[in-house]
Amino acid sequence: MIDEVTGELEPLCGTRAACALTGKSRATLHRHRHPQPPRHGPRRPVVHPAALSSTERAAVLTELRSDRFVDKSPAQVWAILLDEGRYLCSISTMYRLLRGHGEVRERRRQASHPPRTKPELVATGPNQVWSWDATKLAGPFKGKYYTLLVMLDIFSRKAVAWKVIPAESQWIAKQFQLDAIAANNGIIPDYIHADNGGPMTSKPVAELLVDLHITRSHSRPHVSNDNPYSEANFKTLKYCPAFPGRFASIREADRFCQAFFTHYNNHHRHSGIGLHTPATVHDGTAHQIRAERRKVLTAAYAANPGRFRRPPNPPKLPTSAWINEPPKENINTEFVA
Repeated sequence: MIDEVTGELEPLCGTRAACALTGKSRATLHRHRHPQPPRHGPRRPVVHPAALSSTERAAVLTELRSDRFVDKSPAQVWAILLDEGRYLCSISTMYRLLRGHGEVRERRRQASHPPRTKPELVATGPNQVWSWDATKLAGPFKGKYYTLLVMLDIFSRKAVAWKVIPAESQWIAKQFQLDAIAANNGIIPDYIHADNGGPMTSKPVAELLVDLHITRSHSRPHVSNDNPYSEANFKTLKYCPAFPGRFASIREADRFCQAFFTHYNNHHRHSGIGLHTPATVHDGTAHQIRAERRKVLTAAYAANPGRFRRPPNPPKLPTSAWINEPPKENINTEFVA
């Protein structure tokens, strides 16, 4: 349709003006009026008259693959040969020849980093595996933060130690390990797990743990699931209804954490440990408390059996806790009755 209109306007105003009025490209109009005849059969390769011969291409590849050039880029090879008074071809031709043989890649040897091992830690009781991490607490104005360090026992979920500091450092991290052991009546755990932060992997901390015969464990880079207990504890802290958006001072942050962790250890009933408090699981009194709970439920069942579908039992205490659950055949996942 547009071609017809353009054809009608051409005698009046010319091809250029007709195409401008109808929005038709002159090249498209010419192509429609003078179509190329269809090609039959495969297109013959076009060889530039100045292209390298097969013998010259082989000579260039031999030079590039030689012992002295095998680790160098084509640009360096070209420059070295030019300094020696030899010109084989251009740099782009060298790349084209290498690309044709699948050899365009990093020619130098690269450092290889072994894959990080997934940490697999199992605790069947308190004081076997501790996990610690740091989180930021917003200060009185934008850009001001305090750092909260928390050491957890993964079996009992007890916050063995915590500390609010202005900023992290390797020496504070070392002292924090000692303070956690002192707060735990001098009882030393078998493992301490942390992420890959600078203070966690620092030399003072590493040397201290070696001296205390504590096995170090670290999360893989960018894998938050490798430290789930600390991450869950921080979420409980920051989703607490009393948690403020900002702290006016480090003393205020310290006072809040004192109240929070006192409540968390001694009053918070944790679903992961049979709705007991972390303190009772850590000191071993949770089994006695569970027995007392069973007596109360038994009495309630005897008084009104019609209100229960079956004799009630209090929640069970887990026999193990882990970071990255090992294969089922390597761990007993049953719970004590």
